[in-house]
Amino acid sequence: MSKTTDVIVVGSGIAGLSFALKVAAQGWQVTLITKKKSAESNTNNAQGGIACVTDSTDEFEAHVRDTLEAGDGLCNEAVTRAIVKAAPQRIQELVDVGIKFSRDSEGNFALGREGGHSHRRILHVKDLTGAAIEEALIDAISKEKRITVHEHVLAIDVITRANLPGSTIPYDSKENAVLGLYALDTQNARVVTIRARAVILATGGVGQVYQFTTNPDIATGDGIAMAYRAGVPVSNMEFVQFHPTALYTHDGERSLISEAVRGEGAILKDFEGNAFMPKYHPLADLAPRDIVARAIDSEMKKSGSPHVWLDIRGRDEAVLQKRFPHIFATCLKHGINMARDLVPVVPAAHYLCGGVCTNLQAETTLPGLYACGEVACTGLHGANRLASNSLLEAVVLAHSGARSVDAFLRNTSEPKDEVPAWIDGNVTDSDERVVITHNWGELRHTMWDYVGIVRTTKRLHRAQSRIRALEREITEYYWNFKVEPALLELRNLAQIASLIVECALQRQESRGLHFTLDYPEKSPELKNTLVRRPKTPGLRVSNAL
Repeated sequence: MSKTTDVIVVGSGIAGLSFALKVAAQGWQVTLITKKKSAESNTNNAQGGIACVTDSTDEFEAHVRDTLEAGDGLCNEAVTRAIVKAAPQRIQELVDVGIKFSRDSEGNFALGREGGHSHRRILHVKDLTGAAIEEALIDAISKEKRITVHEHVLAIDVITRANLPGSTIPYDSKENAVLGLYALDTQNARVVTIRARAVILATGGVGQVYQFTTNPDIATGDGIAMAYRAGVPVSNMEFVQFHPTALYTHDGERSLISEAVRGEGAILKDFEGNAFMPKYHPLADLAPRDIVARAIDSEMKKSGSPHVWLDIRGRDEAVLQKRFPHIFATCLKHGINMARDLVPVVPAAHYLCGGVCTNLQAETTLPGLYACGEVACTGLHGANRLASNSLLEAVVLAHSGARSVDAFLRNTSEPKDEVPAWIDGNVTDSDERVVITHNWGELRHTMWDYVGIVRTTKRLHRAQSRIRALEREITEYYWNFKVEPALLELRNLAQIASLIVECALQRQESRGLHFTLDYPEKSPELKNTLVRRPKTPGLRVSNAL
């Protein structure tokens, strides 16, 4: 089966939905594919909110300053300033779409405060901000006739002129261009070819590469892996943000306890009941996330305790239920009443600050390929993301990126290249799926044990050796059996793990989210790590290749 469209959007979080709406508004036909249901995304799980200067006591420069400080020297200041200043217009667009941010008794935005912010500037919808944004944008998408949504369709690889069978075009050549992508229709178990001159990667994060994560099951780094295989540079993959406070449970589930809870006065305490964050940072419990996560990790290792406590006891129960309905209900499900009980919390993999290199127009180095949201590395987050800047980055880049896509499509002609249909050949359904589940488990354990909050060069090399062995097994499996969702996601996660380790080995210092015992100090040289595939990859369009 094949399909032709103007633009393909991969992903249905705030980045993909916003991008699709804006491109369609310019008159282009958009095909949006998502590997699960449209509402399943990292955006849907976002509790805290979206950062924006809206209060008269706040100012853009303060937001810029807070972002630069959290980013530990690696934020691109020009990018940061542009995104922060564009925020109010993009927020107004979200309001116009129908998002009802929480307001106070006077009708003003009820602004929250989170770690690293010097002012209250977090717009939120109780503790379900992401779900509210997702619902409003999906509703808007359903009314746009130029957008076709295909659920349960998993992107496999971007098709470019350089990676066509027999092509001699280098991936970094100006002759290279996007031709579309191959995708697996999971409900019908068939690979479809979708032709398009522009592809937008908005596939979210990589949390499932770690054993414990706040991310949903879909966060398998698909967009970053596809971009890398297409020869696009990837940067700063070592900066994986571990959210300091995920609910600790014995079954391994890690539900997010928003930083906004500490913004409303919750205190982190050790097993003896002592508040420990004042030892680590002047802002104590509202310190940037990297510092809080390392502090908790340190306290747990010193005491041997499986978690620390989050204490917001004494706050009125009705107030907590109103402000944090989802978190309150989640805790109750585990027998914890936030107003009366201590909440056990531990760090968990949460957000990737690196990703596919883009500019402020969401453009990559490959003509026709764009990336937006957590999949992209714009320079805003630097070495550590400031809380609630991620949703902001997504809506701002979707706006500027849509304008760039429009200009690109109007100023370039349709490539004449023949795109081969996907051919399975004589490959068979696998009778060895245990290989997938075993390798998935080993990969996640390896990353958690060796590439976690605190690292060493020895641990990183151990991880690299194990990941390379897994990649060889996964590659052999990929070429010998029919593709299926678990295999494709595992293939992408192995690629992501390799990129994280490679970038971590490049960074011989401790900065932001990357802390290594071998290089505990910061280097005077400010640099971004960069990885690019050394040669043009070929596409699997047949098992015979």
